[in-house]
Amino acid sequence: MTDVPPSAQRPDSTPLEPRPVASVVIPAYDEGRVIARCLTALTAPGAPPLEIVVAANGCTDDTVAVARTFPGVRVLDIATPSKANALTEGDAAAHVFPRIFLDADIELGPGSLEGMIAALTTDEALVAAPSVRFATDDCSWGVRRFYEVYRETPYVRSGLIGLGVYALSAAGRARFAEFPRLQADDLFIQRLFSPRERVTTPGHFVVRAPRDLRNLLKVRTRIARGNAELAATTVDEVARNGDADFSSTTGSTSRALLDIVRRRPLMAPGVAIYAGVVGLARRRAASDAGRTTGTVWHRDDSTR
Repeated sequence: MTDVPPSAQRPDSTPLEPRPVASVVIPAYDEGRVIARCLTALTAPGAPPLEIVVAANGCTDDTVAVARTFPGVRVLDIATPSKANALTEGDAAAHVFPRIFLDADIELGPGSLEGMIAALTTDEALVAAPSVRFATDDCSWGVRRFYEVYRETPYVRSGLIGLGVYALSAAGRARFAEFPRLQADDLFIQRLFSPRERVTTPGHFVVRAPRDLRNLLKVRTRIARGNAELAATTVDEVARNGDADFSSTTGSTSRALLDIVRRRPLMAPGVAIYAGVVGLARRRAASDAGRTTGTVWHRDDSTR
């Protein structure tokens, strides 16, 4: 007897969903106002098939409810408000590589997903991210000058990984066990890889800058606290890569600022603002560390 094709056996069967080509893990704490933008970009028509895991942690708003309105998105409702724990739980729930870690307030531009996936479908240990664009149109004069300078710093210009999105190949993910309980998870990931192992992929992602200096200072204080924690961390505590370097890069940034003033004197006011904000943020971060035992999360409320 001739075999009957499966389609003839089940004329009413639903077509199988395409297999995911990457996993996306999104840690989210009270991101109900912005997470829809993030998920809309990931699930738009024409986007590659993805396994998407939202790790909502300790949320007191409608983050979980909003995320669950997107078909196919798996939402973890975690009681503890901890980004490190959310990353760990979301990572454990994901199954596919490449694996993309994405903050809930980040918007990926056209082609950025495809660029990361193509670069990281490899046996090599690599980390990747698209180029960053800072949205500053609605920001104060001082914030715009800050970001004009920030774009010229070594961190942004040389193998940028972080600022809200990074992706790992399977071998790259094997560089560490669990996400460390540090605020600077993106910088931690960057330092696990040499410059040649950091890939800037086609496309871009959008970071919405704080609208005023008060909120910018909050963000920079959080960054300064995370950088200080990371600089005090030993490689053996968190990494499987003995070549990782978690030391401070303050010296190279200072030289870069002086070079900016020398080459482009009209940017001197922006350099002064940048140096002032970063310096005050470091002092506040040190004060936080001295009077608290837990994490102080300095959050930008102006873009939410």
